[in-house]
Amino acid sequence: MLDVLRSGYSTKDYSLTGYVWSTVNLSPEHLGLGVSLKVTVVYDSLQEPLTFTCDCSSTVDLLIYQTLCYTHDDLRDIDVDDFVLKLCGLEEFLQNKYPLGSHEYIQHCRKFDIDIRLQLMKRKAVRSDLARTVNDDQSPSTLNHYVHLQERPIKQTITRQALSLLFDTFHNEVDAFLASEGDFQLKAERVIQSVMAICNALAAVESQEITGALNQLPPCPSRMQPKIQKDPNTLAVRENREKVVEALTASILDLVELYCNTFNADFQTVIHGNRKHYLSQEARLLTCPLSFTVYATHRIPITWAASYEDFYLSCSLSHGGKELCTPLQTRKAHVYKYLFHLIVWDQQICFPVQVNRLPRETLLTATLYAIPVPPPGSSSETNKQRRVPEALGWVTTPLFNFRQVLTCGRKLLGLWPATQDPSSTRSSAPNFNQPDSVILQIDFPSSAFEVKFTRPPAAAFSPQYNFNSLSEGDQWKLKEVMQKESLYWLTDADRKRLWEKRYYCHSEPGSLPLLLASAPSWEWACLPDIYALLKQWTHMNHQDALGLLHAAFPDQEVRRTAVQWIDSISDAELLDYLPQLVQALKYECYLDSPLVRFLMKRAICDLRITHYFFWLLKDGLKDSQFSIRYQYLLAALLCCCGKGLREEFDRQCWLINTLAKLAQQVREAAPSSRQAILREGLEDVRQFFSVNGSCRLPLSPSLLVKGIVPRDCSYFNSNAVPLKLSFQNVDPLGENIRVIFKCGDDLRQDMLTLQMIRIMNKIWVQEDLDMRMVIFRCFSTGRGRGMVEMIPNAETLRKIQVEHGVTGSFKDRPLADWLQKHNPKEDEYEKAVENFIYSCAGCCVATYVLGICDRHNDNIMLKTTGHMFHIDFGRFLGHAQMFGNIKRDRAPFVFTSDMAYVINGGDKPSSRFHDFVDLCCQAYNLIRKHTHLFLNLLGLMLSCGIPELSDLEDLKYVYDALRPRDSEADATTYFTRLIESSLGSVATKLNFFIHNLAQMKFTASDSRPVLSFAPRVHTIKTSSRILDVFLCRHEKVFNPSKGFIYIVKVKRENPSEVTYIQRTFEEFQELHNKLRLIFPSSHLPSFPSRFVIGRSRGEAVAERRKEELNGYIWHLIHAAPEVAECDLVYTFFHPLPRDEVAAGTNPAPKPADATWSQPVGKVGGEVKLSVSYKNNKLFIMVMHIRGLQPIQDGSDPDPYVKIYLLPDPQKTTKRKTKVARKTCNPTYNEMLVYDGIPKGDLHQRELHLSVLSEEGFWENILLGEVIIRLRDLDLTQEKMGWFELGSRSHGTM
Repeated sequence: MLDVLRSGYSTKDYSLTGYVWSTVNLSPEHLGLGVSLKVTVVYDSLQEPLTFTCDCSSTVDLLIYQTLCYTHDDLRDIDVDDFVLKLCGLEEFLQNKYPLGSHEYIQHCRKFDIDIRLQLMKRKAVRSDLARTVNDDQSPSTLNHYVHLQERPIKQTITRQALSLLFDTFHNEVDAFLASEGDFQLKAERVIQSVMAICNALAAVESQEITGALNQLPPCPSRMQPKIQKDPNTLAVRENREKVVEALTASILDLVELYCNTFNADFQTVIHGNRKHYLSQEARLLTCPLSFTVYATHRIPITWAASYEDFYLSCSLSHGGKELCTPLQTRKAHVYKYLFHLIVWDQQICFPVQVNRLPRETLLTATLYAIPVPPPGSSSETNKQRRVPEALGWVTTPLFNFRQVLTCGRKLLGLWPATQDPSSTRSSAPNFNQPDSVILQIDFPSSAFEVKFTRPPAAAFSPQYNFNSLSEGDQWKLKEVMQKESLYWLTDADRKRLWEKRYYCHSEPGSLPLLLASAPSWEWACLPDIYALLKQWTHMNHQDALGLLHAAFPDQEVRRTAVQWIDSISDAELLDYLPQLVQALKYECYLDSPLVRFLMKRAICDLRITHYFFWLLKDGLKDSQFSIRYQYLLAALLCCCGKGLREEFDRQCWLINTLAKLAQQVREAAPSSRQAILREGLEDVRQFFSVNGSCRLPLSPSLLVKGIVPRDCSYFNSNAVPLKLSFQNVDPLGENIRVIFKCGDDLRQDMLTLQMIRIMNKIWVQEDLDMRMVIFRCFSTGRGRGMVEMIPNAETLRKIQVEHGVTGSFKDRPLADWLQKHNPKEDEYEKAVENFIYSCAGCCVATYVLGICDRHNDNIMLKTTGHMFHIDFGRFLGHAQMFGNIKRDRAPFVFTSDMAYVINGGDKPSSRFHDFVDLCCQAYNLIRKHTHLFLNLLGLMLSCGIPELSDLEDLKYVYDALRPRDSEADATTYFTRLIESSLGSVATKLNFFIHNLAQMKFTASDSRPVLSFAPRVHTIKTSSRILDVFLCRHEKVFNPSKGFIYIVKVKRENPSEVTYIQRTFEEFQELHNKLRLIFPSSHLPSFPSRFVIGRSRGEAVAERRKEELNGYIWHLIHAAPEVAECDLVYTFFHPLPRDEVAAGTNPAPKPADATWSQPVGKVGGEVKLSVSYKNNKLFIMVMHIRGLQPIQDGSDPDPYVKIYLLPDPQKTTKRKTKVARKTCNPTYNEMLVYDGIPKGDLHQRELHLSVLSEEGFWENILLGEVIIRLRDLDLTQEKMGWFELGSRSHGTM
C-alpha cells in the first residue's frame, strides 16, 4: 500500500513539498470583493518596505509582480512563479494563484485590524529541510522499522534465540528421559519443567494437547495429578516413551505456530506449510449454524482463585452495535492448576444464527464473569446482595478477516480489563499490550475449504418516488422523524417507517444515515437492495457524509462510499474535521481501508495536514485498545513523509519531553522555589536549541523557533501551574512566540471545544455574520500535557474587576471603564463596544450549546479591542462543578450586568441591547441549522476517552440545547428567555466574588497596587520630576456619566513641560486608598471626606472639594520622597490619552446609544414585529420596543404589549406579552398566535397593537399604539420591521 501511495503522489518539484501553505477559503464571504487592503512588502533588494493598497480579490502573483516592478527595470526574463510571499514572523507562504482575501491569515488581519506584513522571497532561498526527496520516494518501504521506533507499551514477544535455548534444554531432557533405564518419575519431572519453561515463554498458554501428553507421564510435584492414573510400568517400554515424547513435541510445535500467528514474533515455524486452502465456499451458501468451542482462559491471576468462584463466559454476536441474537453462556467452572492456573470449559457454543445470515462485519464479543466469594463470617442476607456476577474482562474479534474469510482454527484472544469500557460497536485488537492479560482460547471449526463472504452486486433496479406523492399524514410523520437529525434517537417505529418509505426520501440527501440505520438486516441477501439505494443516492455533502463513518455503519461499501463523497473536501475543511476522522479509524474493521488511504494520501500532499495527523496519531497511541493500529498508521506516515520531516518530528518530541519534565518539576516544587527551578530547567531548553538549531512548535508547523527567552518566561499561580514560555522567532521580522505549556491537565477537551467554536465561527461567517470570535490554538501533545497559544493584549475579567476592589464583580462599571481606558478616543471606544457586543453574543451561544461549565471571571478574557473570549474548558456538556448538591453554574451561560452595561452604554436598556439579543438569536438559529454536523462530530468522538463525552447522554445535551424540532421563532423566544435568566442570575456574580477571594491566596506578596484608569505604570525614571501641581478649576461633564471633573496643572523639571490632566473625585480617592495599602496613614496627608449633605454632585460641593483637593495634592507632592516619588503618584499625574483633548471643553450631553439608534423624538417610540401566515395561522412575534417616553413622574415605565385582531366585537382576540420592568427599550421576542384564520379573511382584518405601562393598583398608562392593516403586508413570506407608535394611527413599516 505504501509504495502505491508514494508513487501515486510523487511530484516533479520536490521543493514544493516542504512549504507550509497558508490555508485558503474560497467562498465569496471570505474574498472581500471590493474591499481594499493595505499591504507592506519587505524584500532584500529594497532599502525600505513597500506599502501597497490593493483589492482583496487581487491574486497573490499580481502583488508579487507589482513588487518586482520596483526592483527590476526589465521584467522580461523574470518569472513570477520563481517568487513567493512569506508571512512575516511565520514560516508560512501565500498561494500565488489565489486571491489575497481568500487566505485565512489575511482574513485574521482584517478581523483584528492587524497590519499585513509580507516578505518577498525567491523560491530557491526558502528553507527546504522538510521537503521530500527523490531518495525518500525511491527507498524501500520499511514499515516494521518505524513500527518498532514508536513508543510501544511493552515488547513481550520472545526472541528466536531465547526460544532456541529453551528448546535445546527440552531436547536434552527428552533424550535423557528416553535413554533412562529407571527412575522415570525424576526424569519426567525434568521434562515437565522444560515444557513449563517453553509454555511460560509462549504467553503461559497450555493447550489441551500439551495437557493430554503430560497426562501420560507419571505424577510429579510440578503439576496436578492426572485424574486417570497410568500404569507406571507402561513407560518402562521405550516405544511407549517415544510415543509420549512425539505427542508432546508435536503439541509444543503447534503451540509455537499458534504463538507466531497470534503475536508479532520475529520468527515463524516452517512446519505445516502445506496447510494452505485452495478451495473456497461462499458464506451465502452455508446454512449450518455458527459454532465454536470455548476451551479455556490462560494466565489467570492467582488472586482470582481466592476472590471469585463460578467463572463463566458470555458470548454475543453484533453488527454496528446491534445484537444479532441473545447472548450465550458457558457453564460455570472453577480455577484449576495444571502447569499454570486455568479455567477450563471445553464447551461448544452454538448460536441460533446460520452462517449465511451473518453480516460481513459481524463481531464476536466474549465477556468473562465470576461471582465474588463472600467474606468469612458474613450473613446469608449479605451473601445474597454480594453474590452478583462481576465482569472481569472482555474481547471483541471480527468473524470474517481482511480477506473476507470466516475465522477458522485455534485463536488466542487477550482480554481487556472490565474497567475499560467494552463496546460492541468497534473492533478493538485483542489485549496483548499488557504482559499479564488473561488469554482466552477459542477453537473455531477447521475444514478443507475457506468460507468466503463475497460482495454481492447492487440490485439492477431501485425505485425512486416523489416525496410529495405521499399522503400529508405520511409526509408529516416522515419529516418529524428526519427532524431528529441523528440516528441515536430513532425509535423502532421510526426505523420501520423510514425503511418502508425509503424510496420516497431521495429528495433529502442528508437522511441517508437515518435510512441505513433503519435497515432491518445486513446479511448477504439484503445487501443488493441496500447497495442499489446507496448507488442511486444523491451525492452527499462532506458534512453529512461524516455521519456514515460512525460505528453504527461498519459495512465496507457504505464506508467506501462515504470516503468517496468526502474525497473532494478542501484542505481547510479537512483540517477542521481531522480529529474526528482519526477517531473514525477505530470503527474500521480492518487496518487497510479507504479511509486510511484517503488520510494518508492527503497527508502526503500537504505539510500542514501531515503535521496535525502525526500528533493526532501520536495521541492515539495512548489508547491501549487501539495502540497497535495507531502504531502501524504512524509508522506508515513516517515511511511516506520523508527523512526531513521525520527528523523534524523527532525534534518536536524531544522539545515536548523537555518541557513536560520542566513543567512537572515546577508544579511539584514548593511555591518559594518554583522560580529557581524554572530558571534551571530553562537551561535544558536552551541546550536543546544549541544542539538542534531550530524546531517547529506542535501548535502549528508555521511557528518556527530557535531559542528560549528566559527573562520573559514565568508560570501561572493556578492549580496546574502552567508555564508561560517565550520562544525566539527564527524570522527576524517576527516577534517572539509566546505559548502556555500545561502538564497535568488533559487538553483534549479544550482542543475539542475550541474546534467546535471554530466551526461555529466559520458557519456564521459563511452566513455573512462575523461574530468577532477570538479563535486561538490549543493542542494536546500527549495525555496530560499540551500547548496553548497566548492571546496578546488581553486580561481576565477578574483582574479587570478587582481593580475596583474585591467586590468589583458586583459593580456594573469595571468593564466599561477598562475599555474606555484602553480606547480613549470616541471612535475607538465605539468600535471596541461593537466588538464586545458581537463577541459576547457569540460566546453566549457557543458556551450554551456546548454546555461549557465552571465559568468564572478567571477563565473569561477581554482584549483591549473589546473582543471577549473564554479559556480553560475543563467542564463541558453540562457537567457542572457541584457544591454539595448545588450546581456551581446556575445560569444558562455567563451574561452579567457589567456586560450589559457596556452594551447599553449605561445602566438602562438601550436599542443596543435589542441588537445584542437579535445577534444572539440569529447566531443560535444558524447553528441549529447544522445540528446534524455537531452531532456527527461529537458522536465520532465518543470513543476518544474524554470522560465528559463518553455516552449518548452527553450527546443528548447538545441535541437538547439545539432544539432541532423547534421553529426559528420558538427558538428565538427560547434564547431570549435564556438571556433574561442569565442577566438576572445573582449566582454568577456570587461565583465571581468567591473566585476573587479564592484567588487572593495566589496573588504574589510583592505585587504593587495599580490605578484602574491608567493603561500603564509610570515612574520618576520614565517621566520628568514633578515640581508643582495646582488644581485650576472644575467642569461639568455628561459622558460617560453626569458629574464634575477637575483640571490639574502639572509642572515638571523640564521648564517647557507643563501639562493639564483631568481627574474625577473618585479617581483622587482611588489614589489615596491605594497609597494607604503601601504607606502608613501617618505618612500621607488627610483626604477630603466623600460624604456631603444634600446633592453630592452639585456645583457648591465641587467648588468646596476643589479647595480641599488642592491642599491634598500640595501636601502629597511635598511629602517624604518615598511617597512623593512613588510610582502611584507619578502614574496619577501622567497624562492619559483622554487628557490630550483640550482642557476647558464642555461636551454636550450625548445619548448612550447615539450611534446605534435613531434620535428619540418620535411620539411613543417604535415597536419591532415579525408577522407571518402559514396553515391558517397568523404568527405575530413581538421583538423589541425602542424610544418609549418616561411616565409622568419621570421614571421609566413597566411596559407590555397588548394586541387585538379587529374586527373583534366580543374582545376574544386579546393577546398579551409579559411585562418588562423599568425600561424604555424592552425586549420580548414573544410569539402571539391566532389559529383558524382563513386566508380569505386576512385582507379584512387589522391588528390593533397598544403598549401600556403596568401600574399595579392604578389604571395602566397607554404609552403608544398602532393599527396595522394586514392587506398592506405581503404575507406570502415573513415580514419583519419597525412600526411607529403614537395615538391611533395606521402603521407602516
